[in-house]
Amino acid sequence: MDPFLKSLALFLVLFNPFLMSIYLLDLIQDMDRPAFLKVLFRATFISGGVFFLFAWGGEAIFTDVLQVEFASFLIFGGIVIFLIALQMMFTGSEAIKKMRGGDPAHISGSIAMPFMIGPGTISASVLAGKTLSYPMAAFAIALSLVLTVMMLMLLKQAFDTIKVRNADLLERYIDITGRAGALLTGTIGIQMMIQGIRQAT
Repeated sequence: MDPFLKSLALFLVLFNPFLMSIYLLDLIQDMDRPAFLKVLFRATFISGGVFFLFAWGGEAIFTDVLQVEFASFLIFGGIVIFLIALQMMFTGSEAIKKMRGGDPAHISGSIAMPFMIGPGTISASVLAGKTLSYPMAAFAIALSLVLTVMMLMLLKQAFDTIKVRNADLLERYIDITGRAGALLTGTIGIQMMIQGIRQAT
């Protein structure tokens, strides 16, 4: 697969708008579209800045600035993602909802961190910067963020329609998507641990 498309696909898998829609369900239900889009835009701006930095700095940010090996970050990040996936498997969407808290005034930051900015997306940024030229890596990151926001807005429209017509269907969707997403999330976590162990040995 073309390196650009591979990076783009990886970011979209990690962002997972369907799973993110559960994480943001209370905002989707309570906010009107302009307000929800504004919150998403701010979270995307924050996340994009972090991703651009890691795509530009690469592993040197870990080795030279933070004084740790990138492999250590991959292993720890994989463990974190795996534990989150286990919670999702056993408790469903409630595990995702509990991840976001704090002052509603800072809701954009709590969307960006920890759900958009996480071990998986940071490592994907480093990988994009390593395999692509910086302009192409930045473009892949920006395009994936734009597509994620577009899909979330479409899902909000669907949620608003389903909420009125069939609340039971919405609850089933939330539970099934949360538990199915946990399989993919856990797999990504294990893969990160494997990559970290390979780099460390």
